[in-house]
Amino acid sequence: QVQLVESGGGLVQAGGSLRLSCAASGNVFSIVAMNWYRQAPGMQRELVASITVRGITNYAASVRGRFTISIDKGRNTAFLQMDNLKPEDTAVYECSADTPNRATPPYVYWGQGTQVTVSS
Repeated sequence: QVQLVESGGGLVQAGGSLRLSCAASGNVFSIVAMNWYRQAPGMQRELVASITVRGITNYAASVRGRFTISIDKGRNTAFLQMDNLKPEDTAVYECSADTPNRATPPYVYWGQGTQVTVSS
């Protein structure tokens, strides 16, 4: 079992920055990658960024160059540093952890989500 707790969301003006945190607990050794998704009202959930435990990262084109995903393995925490925020970044941001090598499902765990609102 893996538990994820997100924090760091809030209201920020366009051009500002926020850092989201996702603290993992439980069977953290089963995690092979962590991800940040976002979903705005009426929109599909979008993968924003992902990182493997080996440090390989991927970003959505819309955030590449502005957002940075990282992991502090000692604290079992993933971060999403968001710079130069735009109103279009407004969404609920959700953290997930991939555990594909488990013998039984689930193979993905989700946090509760944190609201990010960017004003123009």
